[in-house]
Amino acid sequence: MIRLRSITLSRGGKPLLSDADAVIAPGERIALIGPNGSGKSSLLSALIGDAVLDSGRIDLPPMRIVRLEQTVQGSTMPAWRFVEAADEDLARARLAAASAQQTGDGHAIADSQQTLIDAGDASSRARVKELLAGLGFSEAMTEEPVQALSGGWRMRLNLARALFVPSDLLLLDEPTNHLDLDAIVWFERWLTRYPGTVIVVSHDRDFLDRVALASLSIESGKLVRYAGGYSAFEAQRAERLTLTIKAQAAQRARIDHLSAFITRFRAKATKAKQVQSRIKALEKLEAVAPARIERGIEITLPQVADAPDPLLVAENLDAGYGAARILANVNLSLRRDARIGVLGRNGAGKSTLIRTLVGELPVLAGTCQPSRTLRIAYFAQHGVESLHDDDSPLSFFQRLDPKTRESALRDELGRYGFSGDDALRSIGPMSGGEKARLVLASIVRTRPHLLVLDEPTNHLDAATRDALTEALADFDGALLLVSHDRYLLRASVDSFVLVHDGRVDEFDGDLDDYLQWLQRAVPAGAARQTSETGVSASARTDRREERRVAAQRRQQLADKLRPLDKELSAIETKLASLEASLLELEAMLSNPAIYADGERVVELNRNRSAQVRDKEALESRWLELGELREHAEREFLAQT
Repeated sequence: MIRLRSITLSRGGKPLLSDADAVIAPGERIALIGPNGSGKSSLLSALIGDAVLDSGRIDLPPMRIVRLEQTVQGSTMPAWRFVEAADEDLARARLAAASAQQTGDGHAIADSQQTLIDAGDASSRARVKELLAGLGFSEAMTEEPVQALSGGWRMRLNLARALFVPSDLLLLDEPTNHLDLDAIVWFERWLTRYPGTVIVVSHDRDFLDRVALASLSIESGKLVRYAGGYSAFEAQRAERLTLTIKAQAAQRARIDHLSAFITRFRAKATKAKQVQSRIKALEKLEAVAPARIERGIEITLPQVADAPDPLLVAENLDAGYGAARILANVNLSLRRDARIGVLGRNGAGKSTLIRTLVGELPVLAGTCQPSRTLRIAYFAQHGVESLHDDDSPLSFFQRLDPKTRESALRDELGRYGFSGDDALRSIGPMSGGEKARLVLASIVRTRPHLLVLDEPTNHLDAATRDALTEALADFDGALLLVSHDRYLLRASVDSFVLVHDGRVDEFDGDLDDYLQWLQRAVPAGAARQTSETGVSASARTDRREERRVAAQRRQQLADKLRPLDKELSAIETKLASLEASLLELEAMLSNPAIYADGERVVELNRNRSAQVRDKEALESRWLELGELREHAEREFLAQT
């Protein structure tokens, strides 16, 4: 069990946490929540011993702690070997085994071989390759030297290293920023099977909802615990703020009443005892902590006047880089009211499509014809790299538009969180989220008809993501969006296109359908087997024989499905029981009074963690059985 006891933590003289307490039970997956600059990363540093507390202490049992590295390293090692090298125990075991072989000492050799087995030497390469495949690496990429990979892929390697090393406590700071949607889904499943404790910082609400069992929110320098993931945190915090505001109002009324009585009767001797009594009551009133509601960024996208229709038409378009053809025969028409999400596996060509449509890449074949009056605003994944470190937001805007008055430019910047002195700060030391906001503010100044966004939420905190989502929902122009943020996609787009196998097709479904497609997709060109012999034999039978054969097949199908249906029914019964039990535990853990009994809280959290793992295992088995059942039915239909 991890205990944070009255910890006070500051950074560069800025107070972050003050006399904060928290308890984390073994096996819990905790979402660490708070706005940018509130101290989330500093707290992770304190847990691993890289940051010194001003006061208080952190009680940690003996445990192996691994933190996701934020720096991008270069190396000449192949990618898979670089991941494997992160396990120092395995490296030491191999050195010891090599040394023992050189000495020829039989006992030392036997001991070293057992150490190698314990360190997982035999399965090491396979485990690394499995991790890298889940994170989107092709087999060829796993053999490439690290220094040949882009920064985003190196960050994925850092995540693979953190997951590969055996650990009891995993500290993850923004682990999904460089992952595509399919990699995020794989990562969620990996984390739900991880037996240790996880503390994760992320602004991806869907990811936190699926992974976190509880949340720790940094509020006014304290750590406030909530049951569940981000959505549950939002609901509970809103309820807590409402109760706090009501308590403040009631206390204010009580104070006003006591003060009025004291003022009215202070000079009357006959009321002296009552006045003194009320003065003491007023002194004893403990002030209710103020309800602090975080002020978020208010993003307002300019309304579009008359727009051409269609905005852009691509016909028989081939797209790629030089001689490398990534997409072929793309046909796409963007109408002025289009709100399209672009889906596809990592490396399928989503960014290639976007860059070709906006004119950043030349068309290899076919046509891509924008309307003559079309105005496009394009937010690229790496657009922040175009900013100059020595610029300020104001000087950056003045270079873009030297004719506009400074006051007008400041008004624009203020809507994106750069008001007052913030508009004069150097861009260099700014966070990734601040730089992304600045780029977004700069591109929408043209009042675009078409807004093209390629992973716009990387590095944005939750409040700014919400502001962007609301702004996109109100935007009356066309939208083309590539994002791994499922909440943003659901709230912002009306339809999807799927980039796969060198093609771009309309996707008839929603995000849930796409996630199922990711699970079920098979390599292109997989052939479906059919039985010509069976068809010929069936054609030679008379109608009675056909009915007899069909009945026999149905019986065979029923016999095959019966054990699956039986197990499915049993799992559904267990799931219903577990869900009822979890609801009861959630209700108990959401009661603030329960936290007075630390041991009881630990026991409840341990039970909840165990039941959640049981539920996830049952759900996984239920899905597996469902797929087996569907496959059996498809085989039957194919043969009839």
